Amino acid sequence: MEIEDSGFIFSDDTQKIDSVAVHHYLSNQSYWAENIPLDVVKKSIENSLCFGIYKDTRQIGFARWITDKATFAYLADVYVDEIYRGQGLSKKLMSLMLFHKDLQGLRRYMLATQDAHGLYAQFGFKPIDHPDRLMAVVIKDAYKDL
Repeated sequence: MEIEDSGFIFSDDTQKIDSVAVHHYLSNQSYWAENIPLDVVKKSIENSLCFGIYKDTRQIGFARWITDKATFAYLADVYVDEIYRGQGLSKKLMSLMLFHKDLQGLRRYMLATQDAHGLYAQFGFKPIDHPDRLMAVVIKDAYKDL
């Protein structure tokens, strides 16, 4: 899937993804993946349903779904470069991703966010009804010593 809109290209073609650019953003600018190694980013791209936003062939946005393509999908690593924010690119990306053929008919779509609740609420995401049922193993500073 590839769509051009207002000089931006939105694509699910993993061959277009600039893993170095994605790594740079995630490791240096995100709050959730600080210091993530490049090889971990590459492996995550290889094993996820990924989407990129491009301006003049330059990667300026990214998102990936961790999914079995049958029942469940978890949205991760969503970003748009700061200089391109405020142009509706995240909304456009969300709209395109949710209509992707591999994300249809699933039982559950999940994500975690510190600061983008308003964006995701526009697409039907809401707080978990029973958060007490969810559990996790969290490794703080997982990439610090790698």
